[in-house]
Amino acid sequence: MSLDTELSPVEGIKTSSNFLRGTIAEGLKDRTTGAFVDDDTQLTKFHGFYQQDDRDLRAERKAQKLEPLYSFMLRARVPGGVATPQQWLAIDKIAGDLTAAGSLRLTTRQTFQYHGVYKHNLKPVIQELDKALIDSIAACGDVNRNIMCNPNPVDSHIHAEVYDWAKKISEHLLPNTKAYWELWFDDERVADNHVDEEPIYGNTYLPRKFKAAVAIPPHNDVDVYANDMGFIAIIEDGKLAGFNVTVGGGMGTTHGDVKTYPRAASTFGFIRPQDTLKVAEAILTTQRDFGNRKDRKQARLKYTIDTIGIDKYISEVETRAGITFEPAREVTFTQQGDRFGWVKGFDGKWHLTVFIESGRIKDFPGKPLRTGLVEIAKIHQGDFRMTANQNLIIAGVPDEQKATIEGLARKYGLLGETISVLKENSMACVALPTCSLAMAEAERYLPEFVAKVEQLTLKHGIEQQPIVMRMTGCPNGCARPFMAEIGFVGKADGRYNMYLGADGIGTRVNKLYKENIDEATILAELDELFGQYSKAREQGETFGNYVVRAGIVKAVHEGRLWHE
Repeated sequence: MSLDTELSPVEGIKTSSNFLRGTIAEGLKDRTTGAFVDDDTQLTKFHGFYQQDDRDLRAERKAQKLEPLYSFMLRARVPGGVATPQQWLAIDKIAGDLTAAGSLRLTTRQTFQYHGVYKHNLKPVIQELDKALIDSIAACGDVNRNIMCNPNPVDSHIHAEVYDWAKKISEHLLPNTKAYWELWFDDERVADNHVDEEPIYGNTYLPRKFKAAVAIPPHNDVDVYANDMGFIAIIEDGKLAGFNVTVGGGMGTTHGDVKTYPRAASTFGFIRPQDTLKVAEAILTTQRDFGNRKDRKQARLKYTIDTIGIDKYISEVETRAGITFEPAREVTFTQQGDRFGWVKGFDGKWHLTVFIESGRIKDFPGKPLRTGLVEIAKIHQGDFRMTANQNLIIAGVPDEQKATIEGLARKYGLLGETISVLKENSMACVALPTCSLAMAEAERYLPEFVAKVEQLTLKHGIEQQPIVMRMTGCPNGCARPFMAEIGFVGKADGRYNMYLGADGIGTRVNKLYKENIDEATILAELDELFGQYSKAREQGETFGNYVVRAGIVKAVHEGRLWHE
């Protein structure tokens, strides 16, 4: 691609970056600042980390004539969220030894991230992760990011096969540049005569980030329709027959910009398993070639589809992949949330899903979660599976270990606490103090807010009704608030936009109900709405479906109609 002056500045940065190298190596050596130069902060995302600073300390440090307290959030690439006990021990050790936060955070994309990594510790963190066979390449940036996969399906015998496809997609769509190995491993893996090329991405990569997920009905715990690309496993006669392919989901919006909107993915059709990788590549390269490179707010795949039309996009994918989509198979989803407690698999082994509030794993007073998981990892014979709802599954536990694992989980506060259905179905993004985009609190505020909403559910007798509730500090949508029955998106300190009307199974986005309101107003609105729902709901009707049926908000079936 030529350096057209109409292209967004980030396109120029990528083009001139020498395949994602930029001047990152020089920035690592510069100890006069804890930051990288601006252009490199765009490139470091492709290596898995974002530059941040502690916003709680900005004013104090400015008064002391100090630069902001820069650090980095580093996210790993863990396809499907599966880690061995040995990997978990390594992940935990890095958190304790090389981060200022001293904690792990499970993300909404089935991986983990570290906060408070100072610049001089970036290389050690990445190298220690590599020793555990984990990397951070393509965890962020304008590439395919960590691919999600249902971690605890009802038909558990199918997980291994479907999970294997998730790993294959992740590996197939990795960037080809050797910059990652040069920068973080001092050339030790790069042949002297190597010449970089990107056969899938080209030298400017994608116009914007790209997210993919693999779902196994009836649980939509990965929010497959919120992703740019999705593969819904179709099980027939106990075997994987293929996938329904979904394209064009996306959450991010911009306050006040009516050209931006969340969108649930469209279903393109059904494919056989052997066509999965070429279809995935064709979807991605079509976005590469047709996506908007002038305006990053319009650069996600959802806007490409709505600009060129679904039929043209499907035709491009079919031509590039050399396939024809078959009619989509019928799919039924029943919930978005995780299945907590013990679940027995087809092979007789047990899976224990534990609730991790906002995904934050640390030793809290009286609740040493980090230590508890380390003690479990020391004896666990199965694996750990991070969920897309920020929880953790201790999977593959044999009968003879079940009591021991449960005892440790209770001892360290991973089990035993009474957790409401509302809390189980709530999640938040990190937001303040580290996220530079946050306009309001999310992770730090959600627990006290949920406690107040719980009282309203008790008041109206709906405390056993699963209601998906999510909160983010800005409209970028990291916790997928637009797929929640009740969504809150930060507008300013203590003020949120309130969204209603998603269906509770992750197939429909919600709609703006009230704008820029404070806690008192939010609770008053929920009090009224819960009262109406309690009295007028039909048998089995979700809260999100009720508010649509009652005419409180309109159902949104097309992202382009979200503002109407």
